[in-house]
Amino acid sequence: MSETGPQEARPRHQRLSPLTRRILAVNMMPILVLVVGLLYLDEYRATLVEQTLASLHTQGQMFAAALAEGAVYEEASEEDPEGATPIDLSIARNMVRRLAEPAELRARLFSLEGALLADSRTLYGPSGEIEVEELAPLYREKGFSNLTDKLRSWLMRPVANEASLPRYRESHPQKAKDYVEVLSALDGDMSEMIRSNAEGGVFLSIAVPVQRFKQVVGALMLMQDSGEIEQRLLQVRLNILEMTALALGVTVLLSLYLAGTIARPVRRLALAAERVRRGHGRRPDIPRFPGRHDEISELAHALADMTEALWARMDAIESFAADVAHEIKNPLTSLRSAVETISLVSEPDQKARLMAIIVDDVGRLDRLITDISDASRLDAELSRAETQPVPLASLLQTLADIHGATRKPDAPRLELVLPDNDSLSVPGIESRLAQVMRNLIANAVSFSPANGAICVRAWRTDGLVRISVEDEGPGIPEGKTEAIFDRFYSERPVGEKFGTHSGLGLAISRQIVTAHQGSIQAENHLGTDGKVLGARFTVELPAKGD
Repeated sequence: MSETGPQEARPRHQRLSPLTRRILAVNMMPILVLVVGLLYLDEYRATLVEQTLASLHTQGQMFAAALAEGAVYEEASEEDPEGATPIDLSIARNMVRRLAEPAELRARLFSLEGALLADSRTLYGPSGEIEVEELAPLYREKGFSNLTDKLRSWLMRPVANEASLPRYRESHPQKAKDYVEVLSALDGDMSEMIRSNAEGGVFLSIAVPVQRFKQVVGALMLMQDSGEIEQRLLQVRLNILEMTALALGVTVLLSLYLAGTIARPVRRLALAAERVRRGHGRRPDIPRFPGRHDEISELAHALADMTEALWARMDAIESFAADVAHEIKNPLTSLRSAVETISLVSEPDQKARLMAIIVDDVGRLDRLITDISDASRLDAELSRAETQPVPLASLLQTLADIHGATRKPDAPRLELVLPDNDSLSVPGIESRLAQVMRNLIANAVSFSPANGAICVRAWRTDGLVRISVEDEGPGIPEGKTEAIFDRFYSERPVGEKFGTHSGLGLAISRQIVTAHQGSIQAENHLGTDGKVLGARFTVELPAKGD
């Protein structure tokens, strides 16, 4: 069993992935913040308070005018030496109660001396006064109704901080001096007041002077609690909560859909990548999501293509390792046989031949190891190196000059055909492109007859630079135009000493050209009569404008 790291101990399946939870949190947070802000409704509540006070002012003026007309004597009584207009208590009390009851207000009438003359919550009769008080609804101990009441109570809680307001206290008997607005009204000024009550609500009150011919004969005080305001706030809050519930429901559904289209495919890709890392079989399936046309699909295709490329690279490495082992084993076997035999041979000629075999095998091993090392590090070097403009015209000219200077008698001559005033620049790595050209020229030299000709042509066409190398050799065997680019391809010219070449030159050349986004092809050069005149190798590379 393979060992697993600490990061692999996490659960494989979760109801909500971390990405899903983040999407839900990000989408729901703005709605929740907005709703919390809306539930406070400070500005709306202040407007309701102002409207209620304005309504109390209007009602107070109407009530005071009605009292002045209907409950105040037109002439001074004999008991009033000052000539003041007294109030008829019987009429005043009935009017206060009748006027306040439909408006659901509490009305109180105070005399000039500050005594309470009438209260809408007091019933006056022959047997005395009866005070009426509204009772709170019965408390429900259990059940859904209790929960509803608690929610309702929470939603009806006062929004503003009422701690700064003066507390409403009612003394017995009540006096005008207990209420500053009443004292102001007795002085002829209409006044208002806001107080807090024991239940956490507020009382709104106004005091209006009762005047007869502009003479103040008393003060009318109207009071209303904040129940109606809180009811209206409750309705607004309930509407907000309903819309919030709907918005949250839609948000959750859309978030889950969004998470499903993002988090679930990403998790499938992660599990597939994990199977690739852990798998011992061949090429686990990477989902490609063919029905999608977005970044997730691009990521899936990239991962699938990357996996295919990795397996192709691994196959190439395995094949290369097997080929290397096979190619190295042959000279090692020959070398071992010669070493074991030389100790048993006593004749000098036989020993000399065996020593020559040993020297050849060692040289062959050296060439194999050198070319194998070059091929194995080629990919890494090509991926790290930065490309520069390479003038192929001057590069080919230099190689032609070197060939002419080092040419042996009877060796093939090299003919170079280049365009005028064109450097044939291509983006690439100069040393590696020079290696390709050397390999092709060396391959042509090895297959060309004595005093033969090798023609190297280069030209620009259709945004490409093409280089062809033609020889006058036997040509390429039929059906082998692709096989000659395989590693360790071993078909060599007749008469060539065995082991002179490793069989990696053309394979390395194609690898370099492919890394430069180019191509290399091989074909036979045919005459007009269809006879094979030699082999032709053509290299195509993307051109760089001069």
